[in-house]
Amino acid sequence: MRLSENFFYTFREDVKDEETISGNLLVKSGMVKKIGNGIYMYMPLGLKVLKNIENIIREEMNKAGANELLMPNLLPEDVYISSGRRDNFGHDMFSLKDRYNRSLVLGPTHEEFFVEAARMKIKSYKDMPFNLYQIGNKYRDEPRPRYGLIRVREFFMKDAYSFDTSLDSLNKSYMKMFNAYKNIFDRIGIDYRIVTADTGVMGGLLSEEFQAVTDIGEDILVLCDCGYASNIEVSECVINKEKAEKYKEKELVHTPNAKTIEEISKFLKEDKDKFVKTLIYKVDNILYACLVSGDREINETKLRKLLNGKTIELASLEEVEKVTNAKVGFAGPIGLDIKIVIDNDILYKYNYIVGANKTDYHYKNVNTSDFKYDYVGDIKNVKEFDICPKCGKKLYFKHGIEIGNTFKLGTKYSKDLNLNYLDENNELKPVVMGCYGIGLGRIMSSIIEQRNDENGIIWPIEIAPYKVAIVLIDKKDDIQKSIANAIYNNLNKNNIETILDDRDERAGVKFNDMDLIGIPYRITVGKKTKDNLVELKIRETNQVFDVHVNDIVSKIDELI
Repeated sequence: MRLSENFFYTFREDVKDEETISGNLLVKSGMVKKIGNGIYMYMPLGLKVLKNIENIIREEMNKAGANELLMPNLLPEDVYISSGRRDNFGHDMFSLKDRYNRSLVLGPTHEEFFVEAARMKIKSYKDMPFNLYQIGNKYRDEPRPRYGLIRVREFFMKDAYSFDTSLDSLNKSYMKMFNAYKNIFDRIGIDYRIVTADTGVMGGLLSEEFQAVTDIGEDILVLCDCGYASNIEVSECVINKEKAEKYKEKELVHTPNAKTIEEISKFLKEDKDKFVKTLIYKVDNILYACLVSGDREINETKLRKLLNGKTIELASLEEVEKVTNAKVGFAGPIGLDIKIVIDNDILYKYNYIVGANKTDYHYKNVNTSDFKYDYVGDIKNVKEFDICPKCGKKLYFKHGIEIGNTFKLGTKYSKDLNLNYLDENNELKPVVMGCYGIGLGRIMSSIIEQRNDENGIIWPIEIAPYKVAIVLIDKKDDIQKSIANAIYNNLNKNNIETILDDRDERAGVKFNDMDLIGIPYRITVGKKTKDNLVELKIRETNQVFDVHVNDIVSKIDELI
């Protein structure tokens, strides 16, 4: 690409309405343009990066035996109603009416329609296994679009679905995709971790996430040197068994204006772990009192799963006061007329402090024998430096951006949508499915979060929009111009995509722009051409050295 003849622009100043490094650099470098909240236009350079990521994904998917197709994005709403997922998506789904008043949606995900595609082939056990995939747009009306391309309302995604006759066969199909994903992310050049995760709205038997490690990641990754890796949503907590104490008699104490754990702890001069806090939750519109140690937080995903619920939220202030007959801050398990859920640590606590369901009062020396509970389980968040459930060492946290996920769906969708096959005994059985997704825009942003400096983006060679940039210092100098053109033509003949910056701009502007857009190798054609030398800069290391004009193409070829 000759810049003097093509569409190219950058900005000198940082972008005001982008809160992340990647969002700022993507706009500043002319890769994308924001046209609405959570809506971005991919400009020529950004589209080239996206296409390079797409090509790697497609190559690895095809190697793994998957078959590509393309789904529509304008879809009939009644299919999601039939599968029972319309309510799950709620306001996240864009919906509209056609001229005949039929309800349509913009596709947030395509499980139901891949089932319809698979139905065209599947009749008997002989028709499986196989895998279908697409690379296309998805639409979700995010309540808080942010972080550039990381949380948007229209996004590019690769989604694939495997179809098998049994769990054993699914496991083989799953591992093919799992290994393909590792190949994809290794080739792209991104720092990632694979963690166990919640199956969420997708449902199924297993979910694993490929998480790009970045400080701005919304997910908390729970890790251990032994290889244990989990999203905090599902990370198992080792039971904390306190040293046994002699049971004391419970005592009602006056705690005026002490509502929070911090306030009560200070007032009673006790450590936070001596308290048990009671939070009132609404799961599928039923109220539950949920108890965890005072130094812990409730994990809503675990709680919802323990209660086999679909929706979960904290009760309103009015609901709390009605059920406890007290101001908020004094809830406790004694005398409540709703079901009680306790974290399994509570079984091994002694003589703890709880709210008394009476304004300005708490109970001291409470034990589980003092109240009736209905459910017990692991409902708390793991904390950093907790004990690893696998090896007993200390856990540590990192933040991550989910860039890929793999699900063992089992028969969830095939049963709901009647996707069946005839087995060897001529009996009708539901098809066993897997699901595999990758977010292309998130990969772009995650790489920039991991690979940048004060000058701009540092693209990995596999996905950079161009591999080489040639900066022509003086376009009026015939020798410089001739050498720059010769190198440009030879690199392109060798299938090395190259920019020739022949704009009428100062050298500093050109250098800054090539650093900003993250081109891996920069060749400067300037005054040293009188000695048959050009300058080569490696963007990742900032190394600069001179190379003979006759050797530069072979040197670049060697580096790439």
